Amino acid sequence: MSTNLDNLWMPFTANKQFKAAPRLLVSAKGMYYTSHDNRQILDGTAGLWCVNAGHGREQIVNAITEMANILDYAPMFQMGHPKVFEAATKLAEITPEGMNKVFFTNSGSEAVDSALKMVLTYHRANGQAQRTKFIGRERGYHGVGFGGISVGGIGGNRKHFSANLMVGVDHLPHTLSIEHAAFSRGEPEWGAHLADNLENILALHDPSTIAAVIVEPLAGSTGVLIPPKGYLKRLRELCDKHGLLLIFDEVITGFGRLGTPFAAQYFDVIPDVMTLAKGLNNAAVPMGAVVCRDEIYETVVNAAPESAIEFFHGYTYTGHPLAAAAACATLDVYRDEKLFERAASLSQHFENEIHKLRSAPHVKDIRNLGLVGGVELSSRDGAVGARAYETFLKCYEAGVLVRYTGDILAFSPPLIVSEDEITRIFATVGEALKAVA
Repeated sequence: MSTNLDNLWMPFTANKQFKAAPRLLVSAKGMYYTSHDNRQILDGTAGLWCVNAGHGREQIVNAITEMANILDYAPMFQMGHPKVFEAATKLAEITPEGMNKVFFTNSGSEAVDSALKMVLTYHRANGQAQRTKFIGRERGYHGVGFGGISVGGIGGNRKHFSANLMVGVDHLPHTLSIEHAAFSRGEPEWGAHLADNLENILALHDPSTIAAVIVEPLAGSTGVLIPPKGYLKRLRELCDKHGLLLIFDEVITGFGRLGTPFAAQYFDVIPDVMTLAKGLNNAAVPMGAVVCRDEIYETVVNAAPESAIEFFHGYTYTGHPLAAAAACATLDVYRDEKLFERAASLSQHFENEIHKLRSAPHVKDIRNLGLVGGVELSSRDGAVGARAYETFLKCYEAGVLVRYTGDILAFSPPLIVSEDEITRIFATVGEALKAVA
């Protein structure tokens, strides 16, 4: 391989390890990547939870190409362009009822930091400027901005930056209990009461100082943690009781992953704010978004003097024309091909196949919902994560791409996956586990 690997500092990667034995993906189409050694790799992860419509979709590629020839860039500060308004309108057609205002960003990390600022701006405009604190959750992942790391709860992401994180942040306990709910199919029966820990945290901080609670409806990056039945509804009730806003980080769960447009609709729990990215435009061009209740937008806009900027926030690439064109085309693909409905129809087969791994070597727990699954392995003494990493490598060598975090394998295939491909993904994992010590 002639590619020079020296100059690139890779993200979330063991650089020395990778560069000693690189895995390069050189092209992609449909459900498959092509590797640098010309092998077909079945994508069991939709890239990074994001290529929900499959790779190389002609409709999306054509939309980007056409827009690049028409409008390569347009500023969004005191200006605009038609395609970004079209993208917001199309997105609002599938968001939960009453959530129709869209603020575009360039990633999920930016969406989270934007949402935190939006919430603070709303409370100030609403005459409650003392509401400045946030409550996240242990093992929560909300991107890599300082705001997102602060409300996030993954220790490894926080430890190097702990002295520089936001003050006024506390965390709910996570919802995983292998002791009480191992090998649950779908939402665990045990654990709704964990939401009541919010009352204990509020007693420490004074509810009138809390701005919002932020959680992933289903936690993905930490290793697929499924919310217990009734848990999210209880969080919503407690937020309403104390006047807190509820933020759902739907960067992973949005756009059909659970068989509905958003997890909010799947769980029948409507937040005040949602953060989005990934499947928003099939990851074809970097893009994220914050969607909020109409009342939040109207409160902020109406509180400002005439002709004044209401929200002091934005990015150079907010609503980039190419990203907006990709979003419009992607949302059309989801609608025209009924991909959300397809995901719902595949979820039972997905569940059946992943739970066949229960008897495989080293398997400690299996968790699933919609087209999301996690298989937790028992860790090797003194080498946490080694077993999952070796399984990941053996699956890649066998032509299947899976993800791992610690000793948890994660699965989130594109919504165009077939039943046979689902079966192949988990059969390959089973064979790999037999070969791992």
